Amino acid sequence: MKRIAILLTVLWVLLIVFYACENPFAPGLKQSFDGAALIITDQKTAEDVLINFKYAYNFKDSLVYADLLDSSFLFISKNFATEPVTDLTWGRDVDIKTTVGMFRHFQTLNLTWEGTVYDRYLNEERTLKEIKKVFSLVIDGGREIPTIRGEALFVFKKKTLSRDDTTGIWRIIRWEDLSSF
Repeated sequence: MKRIAILLTVLWVLLIVFYACENPFAPGLKQSFDGAALIITDQKTAEDVLINFKYAYNFKDSLVYADLLDSSFLFISKNFATEPVTDLTWGRDVDIKTTVGMFRHFQTLNLTWEGTVYDRYLNEERTLKEIKKVFSLVIDGGREIPTIRGEALFVFKKKTLSRDDTTGIWRIIRWEDLSSF
């Protein structure tokens, strides 16, 4: 009987110690790191979308990436492999397929937002916003492919749930890659 009491006491102490410990290698998503923003945001602002965009690239998370793009999304870039240079344009489905292929092909991606050129609303309702960002993208540690530096122009749309409810989330409706390789 005494052995059972000692065993239960030891188990109780271990249980308390176990639940009191916090795993420093598995922080929760809502914690802040050195004053940085949350890892994954709820996309309540256009800036939140850019935080999630960076997360999706750096962690190669196609599910987070797909949630950034509105159904009307349009990607615009230049095809420097043609003479003369031509426009590349595609919609949401092609962009997701292309991005997933990039995520699978490269070992590491490191996207950094280096600054904001401008940030402005496009309508009085404040449901359309345009942000031009400077970025750098390091692929596979920069060993084979030089760091890509450029500018990107994003247009965001706030999805309102109803006329009275403006707490909806923001998504990207247009991304124009202004890089000139």
